[in-house]
Amino acid sequence: MLINFEVRNYKTFNGSIGIDFSDVCGYKFNQACITNNVLSKVLIYGRNATGKTNLGGAIQDIYYTLFSLNNRRTALLNADTNGEEIFFSYKFKFGDDVLKYEYSRSEADRLLTESLFLNGDIVYKYDFSKRIMLDENLEILREGPILYERFIDSMTDELINLEDTTFLRWIYSNISLTNESHLVSLMDYINRMQFVSVQTDYFYKKDNLIQKRFFEIIENKAELKKFEEFLNAMGVECKLELKKLPDGQHALYFKHNKLVPFFETASSGTKSLVDLYRKIFLTEREPSFLYMDEFDAFYHYEMSEKLLNYMIDNYPNTQIVLTTHNTNLMSNKNLRPDCLMILSRDGRITSLTHATNRELREGHNLEKMYIAGEFQMYE
Repeated sequence: MLINFEVRNYKTFNGSIGIDFSDVCGYKFNQACITNNVLSKVLIYGRNATGKTNLGGAIQDIYYTLFSLNNRRTALLNADTNGEEIFFSYKFKFGDDVLKYEYSRSEADRLLTESLFLNGDIVYKYDFSKRIMLDENLEILREGPILYERFIDSMTDELINLEDTTFLRWIYSNISLTNESHLVSLMDYINRMQFVSVQTDYFYKKDNLIQKRFFEIIENKAELKKFEEFLNAMGVECKLELKKLPDGQHALYFKHNKLVPFFETASSGTKSLVDLYRKIFLTEREPSFLYMDEFDAFYHYEMSEKLLNYMIDNYPNTQIVLTTHNTNLMSNKNLRPDCLMILSRDGRITSLTHATNRELREGHNLEKMYIAGEFQMYE
């Protein structure tokens, strides 16, 4: 699991900002928010323009760096920084072992350095600009022979840009690794990280490929029933029917005495639930990490709470970070003070536990305290 993240000089963040998911406090309630002694269900609050979206983009950078080069989003250097690089640091825990992966990028978005550590000991540090290994202790990985000279020989001018091949990915692609390998666990976790923004407009146009794929799945009656049950669990009381039209296309309906076209009549909130359902709950592999920015922007506060509880109950092993403005969710009813965080305008992330001198207990009304200004100095 991801136990710590830090980024420096990224977009709106001048300096360093990070989240310590290992900062678990001694609360005895809502233990479902903690997995393997790591914060696994987190809500982040912050005023507009504090950087909640950019925070998700920063965490997401590792996925694009290692798995999705062609779709990689440009990492922008903060305009006010005196530095010349954007620095990323990710710390993961698998069993009793901790892997830390770090890299830096230039303003031109070129990789500058890349490092890997195992339990605090350096495995390697590579300098892309000089094409030299600055430090190397690869044998502590307990894998077969890793000849880093071959990696250096494979580097070309064309590769030192957005299409750069990191040493970590080169090892993963070229060395025979066991299923118990630290690197297999690390790369599998990163490959299953998801970053979702919920929308409502995917299904308006007929013959939409996304809509077509969705219909192909729920054509199975069991899948249609699961989708119907999900909507009902969210408070959208309905029965659904999927029909195949004479032209071979499908149409989804609310089932009443007369069939009512689904996407033509559904609310924005219901459509966003469909988008969320297909992005998360129809995936073949359970996400390892899920970041959803303003996840409840289209929802009534009761539906937001239902969705939060649904994810807590159904995804116990997934680390979920949700950003929101909904103070109704700032409650010990669903989460706990160490899982509720504030992103300040000056680039700090502070849990409610550390945002007050009070010893917060289960009976405290956290929303009322927030509105009254108890945590104002951390906004």
